[in-house]
Amino acid sequence: MSTGNTTAGRDDGAVGPLTGFTIGVTADRRREELVALLVRRGARVVEAPALRIMPLGDDAALRRATERCLEAPLDYVVATTGVGWRGWMSAAEGWGTADALLGACRAATVVSRGPKATGAVRACGLAEAYAPGTEASHEVLTWLLARDLDGRRVAVQEHGAPLPDFTAALRERGAEVIEVPVYRWGPPEDPGAVRRLVEGTTRGEVHALTFTSAPAAVALLEAAAAAGQRERFLAALREDVAAFCVGELCAHPLREADVPVHCPERSRLGALVRTLEDVLSLRGRRALSPAPDPLVLQGNALLGDGAPVWLPPLQAAVLRALAERPGQVLSRTELLVRAWPDGRADRHAVDMSIARLRRALGRHAALVRTVPKRGYALAGA
Repeated sequence: MSTGNTTAGRDDGAVGPLTGFTIGVTADRRREELVALLVRRGARVVEAPALRIMPLGDDAALRRATERCLEAPLDYVVATTGVGWRGWMSAAEGWGTADALLGACRAATVVSRGPKATGAVRACGLAEAYAPGTEASHEVLTWLLARDLDGRRVAVQEHGAPLPDFTAALRERGAEVIEVPVYRWGPPEDPGAVRRLVEGTTRGEVHALTFTSAPAAVALLEAAAAAGQRERFLAALREDVAAFCVGELCAHPLREADVPVHCPERSRLGALVRTLEDVLSLRGRRALSPAPDPLVLQGNALLGDGAPVWLPPLQAAVLRALAERPGQVLSRTELLVRAWPDGRADRHAVDMSIARLRRALGRHAALVRTVPKRGYALAGA
C-alpha cells in the first residue's frame, strides 16, 4: 500500500476489534497517542498530518498581545485550548512575565472552552467561571454576550487560527478585544503523504479517516481539490470510506460538504476510537462460512481459527462484493464496477484476481464458485 506513512497493526497474531481495517490519521497534535490506540486494537494506520502546529513562543505578535493584557486590568479571559493556554503561560514564563499574567487572569473572569482548556486553566491555579460541557465556541460566545461588555477588556486565546466572528461579536457589544495568537496551523511537513492519503481514499485503500480539528478537515479537502480529486474524494467519503471527527466543531467542514460524519458523545480520543470500533464492526464485517469452520472477512483481513490473513485491497473488495450478495452470481462486468476503481480493468483481470483470492483463502477456496459463462458467486455463507 502506498497511501502514506503506514504503521502496522499488532504483530502477535491476535485479533483486535480493528484488525483488517486501514485508518487514515490526519492529526498533528496528539497523533502518536491516537495511532497507538488504533494499532493496539489491530488497525493499520496511515499517518498523513494535513497541517502542522507552529508554536509562537518567540513570536513578536504573541509578546505584544501579552503586554497589552498587562497594560490595564482584564475583565474576561477566554481559554480555547489546553495546548494553547499552556503554550501562552510557558512563553510568558520565558519572558519573565508569568506571575504578572497569572495575576491579571486571577483578577479577571476566566471562561474556558471545554474540558481540556479547563484542565490547563486549573493547572495554573486559576478557576473558571464558566465552561460548556462541549468544546463549542458558540456556547462560550453566548455566555459572554449575556454580560455587559461595554468598555470591558477581553483577552481571547486563539487556537490555531483567528476567530473573526467571535471577536467581531464581542466588539459589537463595545468590548476591547485582545487576540492572543499562541500557535498557528502551518502547511504539512510531508505534503506527499497527504496527497497519497487523498489518492488512497479515492481508490478505497482506507476504510476510515479520523479528524481531530476542523482546520485539518479543511486542509484535506483543499489537498483533494489541488490534486483534481475533490469530487472523487467526496464521493468516497459519502459511500465507502467512513469519516470520524472528535467533535461537532471538527465535523463542520465535512458536514458542509455533505459528508456523513460519526462523532463520539464526548470529545475524547478514547471515545473517538470506540465510536470507530462500533461503526466499522457493523459496516465492515462479513461472515463467509458458518461453524464449525467459520471464516469472517473483517475489513481486509480473513479471520478464522489461525492468525489473521490480510488481503490486498483489490482482493478484499472482490470478496466483499461477493459476500454482500451470498449465493448470487456476479458477472465479471459487475465485479469490475463494484471492486475496481473507475472499473479500469478488463475481464481477464477479474479472473486473475479470483485466482489469487482462492490461493489466499486456502482450504476455504471452494467458497468462491465459478458459474460457467455467468461469473462468480460466494457459497456456504
